[in-house]
Amino acid sequence: MVEYGKRLVDLHLLKSKELDPPVAKLHGQGDRKVEKVKYEDDKVYINKNQYFEGISPEVWEYQIGGYQVCYKWLKDRKGKNLSAEDIKHYCKVVTALQRTMGIQQTIDEIYPKVEKSIISLENLPAW
Repeated sequence: MVEYGKRLVDLHLLKSKELDPPVAKLHGQGDRKVEKVKYEDDKVYINKNQYFEGISPEVWEYQIGGYQVCYKWLKDRKGKNLSAEDIKHYCKVVTALQRTMGIQQTIDEIYPKVEKSIISLENLPAW
């Protein structure tokens, strides 16, 4: 569990080696201006000509604190042109979310065994 926790921390701080290569990529020609954010066919359009590809529906809909992370990040930049650094950051965020979901699934699968081992340790006699 400790190792999974460390991986999650590194992912959320965007410092993990698991972020390379990113799962998302910007496609299309244009000024990278965020005009209208729309999700369709595993693509997130930021305007009529440009979109991020490689974003699964589960990642697109992933929420933290009641906010849909991938949507909110772009919505907060509506009317602005994304820099190369912005694009790189967004792709890292998408990748971190995808990897996080995988780790969470693994934790959910093994947690019952971990919980049982903790309960059995609590029942050991005092030395």
